[in-house]
Amino acid sequence: MRELLEGHQTDGPVEAAQRAVRPTLRRRFYEMVTIAAGEAGHEGQNGYRVCLDGKPIRTPRRRTLAAPGAELARALADEWAAQGEYIDPVKMPLTRLANTIIDGVGAAQEQVAAEIRKYLASDLVFYRAESPAPLRARQAQHWDPLLSWARQALGAEFKLGAGVVHVAQPAAALDRACAALPHDPWRLGALHAATTLTGSGLIALALLHDAITAEAAWQAVHVDEDWNMEQWGSDEIALKRRGFRFAEFNAAALVLRTLGKL
Repeated sequence: MRELLEGHQTDGPVEAAQRAVRPTLRRRFYEMVTIAAGEAGHEGQNGYRVCLDGKPIRTPRRRTLAAPGAELARALADEWAAQGEYIDPVKMPLTRLANTIIDGVGAAQEQVAAEIRKYLASDLVFYRAESPAPLRARQAQHWDPLLSWARQALGAEFKLGAGVVHVAQPAAALDRACAALPHDPWRLGALHAATTLTGSGLIALALLHDAITAEAAWQAVHVDEDWNMEQWGSDEIALKRRGFRFAEFNAAALVLRTLGKL
């Protein structure tokens, strides 16, 4: 299990390129995927373990794969049950996120929160195009409601800028927004994932507080990209990459939705 979820040792450039083209997948070795409630193993966690043929799944750092809620555990189990002849980690975004949270976020919550604050300090929705006017209007349509929500729900008043020139945000606004960050590793880890995938801590916070749907959030993130594709045509490679990232984003949104807001 460890080699499956950690990946392979570092290869040379030729081997790495070959592996990227033809990744080696492990054959499915289990029949049943089940959920067991109670003690999650030697870590002393309580939760819902995901088991393969009755044996708990281990993360890359040998911790038990267990979720704090039954619905979330079922979603993890569904990923494993959906695997065919081979196990493809690329098709298991929720498991990858869970591994990151279990193995890393719990011991580094302050650092994770600090990184979210950095994103908020130069958030995507604060920077508007100087032209053309239709693009500015579309940005306002998708992003202004987020700023209104932050002002009303969080008491955070942010400043807008034009172009790429950095605009320093008021410390009070950042403090109030960061006061809304969750304090448990699962929601914090999911919020961080949503933030890095979107480039917007504000969109991630709105998602946490049910102020925006996952679909609307993803649309808001791609206002500029969609505009450019409308003008110049779509990019198949970019769209494929976007689809992969959307699956990761949906995994983070699922964690936030199932575990609830503050």
